[in-house]
Parts: sequence; C-alpha cells; structure tokens
Amino acid sequence: MLGRIYDATWGRAFSAFYDRAFEATEEAGLREMRCELLKGARGRVLELGAGTGLNLELYPHEGLDCLTLTEPDPHMFKQLRARAEKECPGADLIQAGAENLPFDDNTYDTVVVTLVLCTVPDQAAALREISRVLRPDGQLLFLEHVRATDDPSLAKWQDRLETPWRFLGDGCHCNRDTLAGLKGAGFEIGELECAELPKAPPIVRPLVTGRAGIS
Repeated sequence: MLGRIYDATWGRAFSAFYDRAFEATEEAGLREMRCELLKGARGRVLELGAGTGLNLELYPHEGLDCLTLTEPDPHMFKQLRARAEKECPGADLIQAGAENLPFDDNTYDTVVVTLVLCTVPDQAAALREISRVLRPDGQLLFLEHVRATDDPSLAKWQDRLETPWRFLGDGCHCNRDTLAGLKGAGFEIGELECAELPKAPPIVRPLVTGRAGIS
C-alpha cells in the first residue's frame, strides 16, 4: 500500500523533474561521458533502465543492428516512449525490470547501463540476467556512481545517508560497490576509468565508467 502511494506521488514527481535535475550535471560533463561510452556500442544493443531516454540521441549512427530499451518505471517509460518516437522511432521499447528480462540467452552483443545498477532492487540478479542475455563475446558498457572505496570517511557518510537518499532518489543506493558486484558476477573489467559525477552531492560523486566482458 505504501509502495503504491509512494509511486503515485513521489515516483511520479521524480520522473517529471529528472531531466531538469540532471541538466547542470549533463552540461558539466556527464553528457560527454555518456557519448564517449556509447561510441563503443555495436551489433545488437540492449539498454537497461533507459529512464527518460537521455542516451537515445548519443548512440552511433553506424554499427548497430538493433536497439532495445527497457525501463520498469511506468512514469519514466511514458517519457521514454515519447522521446523515442521523435529521436529513435526504430528502437524497441519494453517495460521490464533488469532482474527478469524477457529475452533469450545469448541475444545481445552489447548491454548498456548508465546510472542504473545503483537503483535496481537486486543488483546481483540484474547482473546475472545481463550475463545470461549477452553473447559469449559480448560487452557490458557501464557508467555508474559507486561506493567511495578509497575514501573511508566519505564511505561512512554514504552508509549513514543511504536510507534517506534511497527515499529521495526513487530507490537509488548511494553506497553500492558496483565494481565488486561485477567481479562477483563473473565479469572481467576490460576498460575502467574512475571519475566524478560533476555537480553532484558528494555521496554520489564517485563514478566508474568502462567496459566489461564475461570471463
């Protein structure tokens, strides 16, 4: 009951102001990071948690056989559909969560997650699904804010503020060690860059971006 109330009120509001809330961050460098990451997309591409579709216009015009976008949140999905109709009418849109993907094994050459693995309710299950739908020589392109493993003081604050941040951030966990999660799920990190999410609160500033394959 409380979950439905939250979704109907704050969940709806969060999706409505999401793009505006990220505007300064995008302009300060996040958009460039997304663009650089997506240059590596190839073949059959699946983006999980596509949100409002901020990545749509950044995909390369060549080298993609198909583009499939999933998003579980109904409010985000509505905005995603409207944006895709204008910017990428050939994309396939599916309302689904990352933990239970409606795709066959070994389907995709590329899976994309940008600021998604912080929010999925069960990260381990989502990573298992990514591994399942990726082809043996496939790649996972990721851009995620993460736990401050090299800053114990900041990590403590991430732990302290995790619950209120998760409420305000529509399920976002500010203290997830996503790199450890990737390695634990059997992924091999091929490329990795550690950076900061520009113009973001300190607890969500540590950022990793890169490429991983199935080991």
